Amino acid sequence: MTDMSAIPLVFRDAVAALTSPSPRGEIELDELRPPKRLAPWTYALGAETCGPGGTEATARLVLLHDPSGQPEWEGVLRLVVYLRADLPRDLAHDGATSELGWSWLTGALRSCHAPYTALGGTVTLSSSTGFGRLATPEPEHELELRASWTPPDEELSAHARAFHELVSSAAGLPPVGVRMPGHRPPS
Repeated sequence: MTDMSAIPLVFRDAVAALTSPSPRGEIELDELRPPKRLAPWTYALGAETCGPGGTEATARLVLLHDPSGQPEWEGVLRLVVYLRADLPRDLAHDGATSELGWSWLTGALRSCHAPYTALGGTVTLSSSTGFGRLATPEPEHELELRASWTPPDEELSAHARAFHELVSSAAGLPPVGVRMPGHRPPS
């Protein structure tokens, strides 16, 4: 058992804020084992969902805290996201898909009013075809987004909501309250 007084208050408050908003019903959210070598204090959440047409999206959101700060972070807290999402074939070969993936993140941060600095990341598109025992009838396509940014303080509830929105967008879920024809809400 960890002595709670040994955990920096800013980190405790950041974790509490990050876990305060509940995701929409279609998203399964779990606490994950965080990476240990990136910062003295770390916390991680995992999310997964399946959108219309079976589009799967999985993601991790990692909170890093270094009380001494790191110059490239421009602060003492850093958020890191890793997202993987299935892509339909038509998007897999569209030159604008990388920008679309990046806009899922920047749009979510903006719409949730999550302030940040030092945002950077990559979007990778890949296609794979299985052969032999791993044969697939069609090539599989996916998008990977890796990004990190620095929040100005430990109030991270808007960042958590942006993470939920990012996962929803990647899975193709409609906005909350909008029903897709033939799509049943979770029970």
